[in-house]
Amino acid sequence: MPRILPLSETEATPDVQAAFDAHITDHPGSRITNMKATLGRSLLSFQIYMQWYPLYDQVKAIVGNRLAYLYAHAISEGSDCPVCSTFFRRIIIDNGERPEAIQLTSDEQNLIDFGSAIARNKGEIPDELYAPIADRFTDEQIVVLVAFAGQMIATNVFNNALNVDVDEYLYPYLPLTQPENPTNIHG
Repeated sequence: MPRILPLSETEATPDVQAAFDAHITDHPGSRITNMKATLGRSLLSFQIYMQWYPLYDQVKAIVGNRLAYLYAHAISEGSDCPVCSTFFRRIIIDNGERPEAIQLTSDEQNLIDFGSAIARNKGEIPDELYAPIADRFTDEQIVVLVAFAGQMIATNVFNNALNVDVDEYLYPYLPLTQPENPTNIHG
């Protein structure tokens, strides 16, 4: 059960509704999810968290679409966030892959391990995980990748701290096995 209920359409102030509408217009294919509707209880919080989208676009420009969503999934898994992990499982599956059987090059694996470690280790990255990233990416690109990981972790923390429910449209993408106490899976 969520700790704070998502904002209903009837509760949204005109400013929040305008922000929701602008978000949908600016990011075709997006929707106001449980997380976004919960963030809508604070317009500034919603606006800040939605900066995830331009940062994600930069990650895609650096590593490509596939590796960007795999990186985001690895960070979400590293943060134990059911909402975000399931969101990215959907993208992986809808792109024709099985999350449990992803085939990666060694460079791709290095980035996945890097993102997961950022989340699991609260940003403490051993040199052996950082070195291949430093060899492959420019300083600017590394800053974008780490900033995105931080934004992704912030999203994960928000969902986990408030027990935001996984959206119903994502239910078909949930892993077959669930954690013992899935507090924020099915409300």
